[in-house]
Amino acid sequence: MSELHQESLRDGSRDWVLFKRLVVYLKPYQTLVLLAVFFLFCVSILSLSGPFLTKIAIDDYIAVSDLEGLNKIALIYLVVLGVAFVCQFIQTYLMQYIGQKVMYDLRTETFAHMHRMSFKFFDRNPIGKLITRVVNDVEVLNEMLTSGLILVFSDLFILVGIFSMMFYLEWRMALVVCLVFPLLYLATWAYRIRARDALRKNRAHITRLNSFLEENLSGMSTVHLFNKEKGHEDKFRNINKDKVNEDLRSVYYNAIYLPSIDIFSALGMALVIWYGGGKFVQDQIQLGVLVAFLQYLQKFFEPIRDLAEKFNIIQTAIASAERTFELLDTPEDIADSHSSQTVKKVRGEIEFSNVWFSYKKDEDVLKDISFSLLEGESLAVVGATGAGKSSLVNALCRFYEISRGDILLDGISINKINKHDLRRQISLVQQDVFLFSGSILDNIRLGNSHLEVDQIKSIARSVNLHRFVDCLPDQYEQNIRERGSLLSLGQKQLLSFARALAVNPRILVLDEATSSIDTETELQVQNGIKELIRGRTSIIIAHRLSTLKNVDKILVLKEGRMAEYGTQKELLQKKGIYWKLYNLQAVNDVKL
Repeated sequence: MSELHQESLRDGSRDWVLFKRLVVYLKPYQTLVLLAVFFLFCVSILSLSGPFLTKIAIDDYIAVSDLEGLNKIALIYLVVLGVAFVCQFIQTYLMQYIGQKVMYDLRTETFAHMHRMSFKFFDRNPIGKLITRVVNDVEVLNEMLTSGLILVFSDLFILVGIFSMMFYLEWRMALVVCLVFPLLYLATWAYRIRARDALRKNRAHITRLNSFLEENLSGMSTVHLFNKEKGHEDKFRNINKDKVNEDLRSVYYNAIYLPSIDIFSALGMALVIWYGGGKFVQDQIQLGVLVAFLQYLQKFFEPIRDLAEKFNIIQTAIASAERTFELLDTPEDIADSHSSQTVKKVRGEIEFSNVWFSYKKDEDVLKDISFSLLEGESLAVVGATGAGKSSLVNALCRFYEISRGDILLDGISINKINKHDLRRQISLVQQDVFLFSGSILDNIRLGNSHLEVDQIKSIARSVNLHRFVDCLPDQYEQNIRERGSLLSLGQKQLLSFARALAVNPRILVLDEATSSIDTETELQVQNGIKELIRGRTSIIIAHRLSTLKNVDKILVLKEGRMAEYGTQKELLQKKGIYWKLYNLQAVNDVKL
C-alpha cells in the first residue's frame, strides 16, 4: 500500500496528553462547563435518593402500616423525579451546546491551518484524508465531549455515591459485594486493551475509504473510459473488508464483555441475597435495608455495563484527536517571518538570481536560472514538457521554497515579503482551470469582491467572454455547478482570463493558458491577451509560439537549465533550439 494513502496504524501512548490538549478547547466555555457539572452532580445525587426513600418507606411506614407517612414519601419521590428531569434537561442541553461550540472552533482552526500549508503539504496528503480530519474526526470529538466524557463523570459520581450509601446502610454486606470486583477489573482491563487496538485501526481504515472514494469519484470519467469499474470495485471491496473486519473484532469483544458484566451483576445480587437474607432472617438487618441494597447494586452495574459504549466513544475520540492534532502540529513549510514586509503596490520588476529549485531533495528541476524583467516587460518561457516551465511559476508565486539563489520583486527578496501581499500582486491563469460552484459573477469576483457588474461586463468583453455569457439563461448569475461542469474547457479558460484581469495585477502569468482554446477562439483572444498584458509585467508559458508575437523576451528551458535567452529576433538569428521549434510549428500550421 502506498505510504501516501496509508493511514498510520500505530498504537499510541499519548492518551492523557491528547486529552489535556482537548480540554483546552473547553476553556472559553468554562463557566458553562462548571454549570453543567453542577447539574450533573445534582442528577447523580437525586438518582441515589430513590432506593433510600424505598428503604424509609418499607422500614418506617409500610412495616408499621403508616399510610399518611407513606403518602408523604411517595410525594417526595415524585418531587425528586421532577427536579431530576429539569436538572438533566439543563445539563444535557449545556453539554450539547458546549460540544457544538468546541466542534465549530476546532473545525474552523483545522480548516484555516490547512489554508496556510504549502503545495508540498497537499502533495503528501490525499484530499480524502484531509476531509476525514475536518469532518469525521472533529465530529467524533464532539461525540466524546457530549456523550462520552460527561457520562463518565456521571458514572463516577453515581459509583462513589452508591459505595457510600452501601457502606452507610450495612458496611459488612458492602464488603461481601466487593468480592466480585477483582473479576470485574480483570474483565474490564482485558476488554480495554483489545478494544482500543480495534478502534484505532478502524479509524485508519475509514481514512483509506474516504481517500479512495474521493479519488474514484473525481476521476469517474477516466474510470469509465478505461473500463476500470470492476477493478476499482474490487479495490474498494478490499478496503471495505478491512474496515468490516475491525468492526467485527470490536463487536466480538463487546459480545464477550457485556454478558460477563451481567454474570458479575447476578453474582453480586446472589451474594447480597445470601448474606443479607441470612441477616434479615436473624433479625440483624431490616427488610428495607436489604431491598435498598439490591436496588443500589443493580444501579451500580448499570454504568459498568455502559462502559463498553462509552469506552468506544472515548477511544475513538482519542484516535481522532491524535490525527487532528497531528495535522494542527504540522508546521508551515512556507511561513512569514516576523520581519516580513507589507507591500501594498509594486512596480513589477522581477529578477531571478541563480535560482535552484526542487520538489524532492537532490532532484533539481530548475538549475541556476538568472534573468530580469523591467516594469511592464513580458517574458515567454518555452521548452519541452518537463523542462521546468511551470516550476518557474511555482517558485515566483512562492508555492514552494527555492533551494538556492534568490527571487527579487522590485529589488526585495520574495522571502521577505508577506505571502498575502506577494500573491496579491500576481494573477495566474493556469492550463487546468479550477472554478468554484456558484455563479459566473462570483467566480470572476473571486479576487476582487468590490467590482460592479458593469465593470465585470467590460472585463468580460475585453477577453471575449461576454458574448458567450450573454447567451446564457441567467447570464452572469448563471450557476456553473461544481468545477464549472456546465462549461467547456475553452469557456473555462476565457472565464479565468476575466478572473485574472478583475484583480488588476501588476504581474500576470499565463501558464499554457490557451491550450484548451480552439484556433478560431484563440485568434479572437489574442487581442484580449494583448490588452491583458498591457502595462503589466508578464510571464507567458506556451507551446504555441503563435501566442508569443508581442513578448519582449524569450527564455528557452532545457532540462531545467537556461538554454537560450533574448528577444525573438535574436533567438531566430541564432538558429538554435527556439529557431527549430519556430520552424517546426510553422510547418505544422501550414499542413493544418
